[in-house]
Amino acid sequence: MKLWLIRHAAVALPPGLCYGITDAPARADATLAAAEAVTATLPRHVPLWVSGLARAQQLAAALQRRRPDLGAARVEPRLNEMDFGRWEMQAWDAIPRAAFDAWMADFAHHRFGGEECTQRVIERVAAVVMELHTAGIREAAWVTHAGVIRGAHYLRAHGPRVIAGVHEWPEHVIEPGACVELVF
Repeated sequence: MKLWLIRHAAVALPPGLCYGITDAPARADATLAAAEAVTATLPRHVPLWVSGLARAQQLAAALQRRRPDLGAARVEPRLNEMDFGRWEMQAWDAIPRAAFDAWMADFAHHRFGGEECTQRVIERVAAVVMELHTAGIREAAWVTHAGVIRGAHYLRAHGPRVIAGVHEWPEHVIEPGACVELVF
């Protein structure tokens, strides 16, 4: 199966904020530029899935306006970004070091911010991949988030097992508004 993973455009927030599940909008100019850049990358009639968050839905709508052949996007909440709980909308550098240390000590299962753990993100992504595979879907495009894209890369490299630690989590992720192709 071939996936085109498209990261939402740059958000309309100050830099340095933790904004996982927060429904922060993307910048309109960045969304239009991303749609223009990604449009030619996607094959004709590729089914489109989109996170339930506004910043991803903005880009999906812009892509559909440029490419009517993509049809209606399927909203898939499992493609939402990680829920960072009490750390949402906090400056990353204001989050206590002890919170990061606890997360790194149990990267798979610690609920950073009290809500969602990394392993849960991996499981959400794996469930969508398996659903597409079971349905016989050979290619799809996801408009989603950095954590989901990292989760997909983790699954491609390691399969659906429990992540051993932060050393297995992909360091690099595409920039906002960019697209990467991943084959499962």
